[in-house]
Amino acid sequence: MPTLNWIGKEKVINHHQDVPYKTLEPQYTFSNGKESKTATSQNKIIHGDNLEALKSLLPEYEGKVKCIYIDPPYNTGNEGWVYNDNVSDPKLKKWLGQVVGKESEDLSRHDKWLCMMYPRLKLLHKLLADDGAIFISIDDNEQAHLKLICDEIFGIGNFITDLIWRSADSSNNDAKQFSVDFNHTLVYSKKSDWNSYRLERTEDNNSHYKNPDNDIRGPWFSGNISSPNPRKNLTYDIVSPKGLIIKPPKNGWRWNKEKVEEMIIDKVVVFSEDETRIIKKTFLKDQSGIVPSNIWWEIDDTGHNRNAKYELIKLFSELKTSDIFKTPKPSKFIEKILKIASNKNSIILDSFAGSGTTAHAVLNLNQQDGGNRKFILVEMEDYANTITAERVKRVINGYGEDKKAVEGTGGDFTYYELGEPLFLDTGFLNEEVSLDKILEYVWYSEAKTPFIKPKEDYLLGAKNDTAYYFYYQKDSITTLNESFLRSIKTKASQYIIYADNCLLDQSIMDRYNIVFKKIPRDITRF
Repeated sequence: MPTLNWIGKEKVINHHQDVPYKTLEPQYTFSNGKESKTATSQNKIIHGDNLEALKSLLPEYEGKVKCIYIDPPYNTGNEGWVYNDNVSDPKLKKWLGQVVGKESEDLSRHDKWLCMMYPRLKLLHKLLADDGAIFISIDDNEQAHLKLICDEIFGIGNFITDLIWRSADSSNNDAKQFSVDFNHTLVYSKKSDWNSYRLERTEDNNSHYKNPDNDIRGPWFSGNISSPNPRKNLTYDIVSPKGLIIKPPKNGWRWNKEKVEEMIIDKVVVFSEDETRIIKKTFLKDQSGIVPSNIWWEIDDTGHNRNAKYELIKLFSELKTSDIFKTPKPSKFIEKILKIASNKNSIILDSFAGSGTTAHAVLNLNQQDGGNRKFILVEMEDYANTITAERVKRVINGYGEDKKAVEGTGGDFTYYELGEPLFLDTGFLNEEVSLDKILEYVWYSEAKTPFIKPKEDYLLGAKNDTAYYFYYQKDSITTLNESFLRSIKTKASQYIIYADNCLLDQSIMDRYNIVFKKIPRDITRF
């Protein structure tokens, strides 16, 4: 498989493992039109570096996100707006200097973009569900590079399609070479057997189904009767009721002779009036939906960039958001993605949230079909609360003149800031982090499942007949000894016990199948 190399690659291919794990600190929950201090919503908007935020989501969400949509910087070289599109943002420069080192001074903007994207895609791959898909919008500046690194991270066999979306409603006659009228959206799955959900049929889709013979099974359409590949065993003749010989198509019939004869009896296959050909009836009643095309050219169906700007202007009449977001995505475009890649209870993630279009689309779709989809947005810029979260509030409440122009969708979300790192630079646990956050991390590092705090002191939980204990006290040294063993209440075939020290005899450890792990040395960094 072809792979892509660039300056700094060797420094970032495993960098996701070195990203510090930080806690997510709830700031407020927006519900019923009001803010409260309790973190009660399953919808999340997170302000902070998306690389660190993605790492912080792992304990709760690894392998659970059904649909990921991201609209990362296109790396056009344009520096004229807040979301720095040529990835020379001071924060990124600082990060590159720390991770890549002095080599970063010689990086081209393409090298920088690849260094920025690679570890983020690695973490997104971890968060994606086995039956999930990721959609990544991009243009020609980085499409070829993105395709190669996604082949590497997600697997070339898990490439689904390059979705072409008509992003402009008219051609740009001021263009010097070609008018750029579309964007790419690369689609990858976690496994090669991913299937999209079918889109609802429209009147136009159904218009060619007729019922000229008044078949009681309803309208039908003449379906394909030819084999998709040349098949000698399917190249038999068919004899009509009048004894006319009907020769097979070039590739042969789609079915064997016994199947065709059965279909003729059932009148699913019928003869033409002159009996020179056969007709396969495909009934409208049997059609459940439309397989999505990978060309989305109907702007009435998906919207376009100018629609998206109008949407923002309507939402933020008091702000010049068009100066911030030059090419936002319309919510209808994201809605269509969600229709083919999520169900009513899916978790949706957007780690380049921008103005919050993905949350807008989720809320719209839930309102339309009564779904319970949940969104997670991550935005690193300072407008995460004033624009991203504010947009979601207005969508929930309704917006426009007197909040009546567009009806509110209802819903809620909790707004988070990235908190303290779990580990200090010295390697010790950060005692500013709450005990529950520490326990959640350690349990996930062992069991890869969400943490539910047991009632027994120091017990993390049990899995596969192994009980896990975390004997930790903030203000004193803990020692695994016989006294602690006598306090254990959970029966298991094996015990993994964390503590600061261990004074147990090896014979006792062997007798009870105890594995001692020293705090913090033996806590796994993921």
